[in-house]
Amino acid sequence: MPASPVPAAPAARVALALAAVYVIWGSTYLAIRFALEGGFPPFLLGGVRFLIAGGLMFAFLRWRGVPAPTRAQWGNLTVMGVLLLLMGNGLVNFGEQSVSSGMTAVIVSSSALWMGVFSALRGHRPNAMEWTGLCIGFLGVLWLSAGGSLSATPAGLVALLLASLAWSFGSIWSKGRDLPSPFMTSAGQMLCGGVAMCLLGGALGERFHGLPSTHAIGAFWYLVVMGSLVGFSAYIWLLHHVRPALATSYAYVNPAIAVVLGALLAHERFGMRESVAMGVILLGVVTITFARTIKPRPVAGDAT
Repeated sequence: MPASPVPAAPAARVALALAAVYVIWGSTYLAIRFALEGGFPPFLLGGVRFLIAGGLMFAFLRWRGVPAPTRAQWGNLTVMGVLLLLMGNGLVNFGEQSVSSGMTAVIVSSSALWMGVFSALRGHRPNAMEWTGLCIGFLGVLWLSAGGSLSATPAGLVALLLASLAWSFGSIWSKGRDLPSPFMTSAGQMLCGGVAMCLLGGALGERFHGLPSTHAIGAFWYLVVMGSLVGFSAYIWLLHHVRPALATSYAYVNPAIAVVLGALLAHERFGMRESVAMGVILLGVVTITFARTIKPRPVAGDAT
C-alpha cells in the first residue's frame, strides 16, 4: 500500500516553523550546558522542564476548549514521550556531561539520516535529491566540527547515538498514529516524557544538592519556554505537514547557529572554515527544501 501523501501547508507557516526550530534548538545545547553546570541533574532537568511546559500547554489548550486525548491517544503519546523525550532528550542531557559540544552536534545531526532509513522502511522513500541534501548537510556538520575539541567518553558517545536513533524512530513512528491536535500532541508527550524522566532520574539516585545557580535557573526557564513550548510545538506541527527530510533539516542548521552564538556571546573563534562549513550546511537544507517540490514519477500500473 503506498504511503499517504503529506498534507500541503502554507509556505509562510512552514518557513516560520522552520525558523523557530532552527534558531531556538540551535541555542538549547548551550542552555543545557549552563543548566547542568549550575546544578541540575540530567534526567531531572528534562523531567521538570517538560512537566512544567507540558502542564502549562495542556491547561491552556483545555481552557481554549481543545479536547483532551482519548485513552488510545494517551497510549501513543506515552510511546512518543519515551522515545522522543526520555531517550531522545534525556540521553542528550546525559551525554553532554562528558561529550564536547562539537561531537554532540555531529552525532545528533545523524538523526536526519536515520529518519530517512526508518521512513524508507515504512514505505516513504526519500527521493534522490533528498538523499543528496542529507549527505551534503552531514558533510557540512562534519566540516564545521572538525578541528574542535571533540573529547568524549564511550558512555557519552553511546548515549548520544541512542538518543539520535530514538528521536528518529519516534518521529517516524508517530506519523499516521491516532493523535490529538498537533499542539495537544506536544503537550501530552511532554507530560508523559516528563513523568518518565523524573521516574528514571529518581531511580538513578539523582538529587538536587542545594539550589541551582542563578545562571542555571535562567537557562532552565529558557528551555521551558523557548525550547519546549515554542520549539516542540513547531517541530510537531512540521512532522504533520512536511516531508521527514525537511522536518529534520534543523539538525544541519543548529551547529551553525551554535557557532554564531558562540562568536557573539562567548567571543569564540569564527573564521573562514566556519563560514564555508555553514555555507555547505545551508546548501544541504536548500537541496532538501527544493526536493519537496518535485512530484514523484508515476509508476506503471498505478491507479490514476
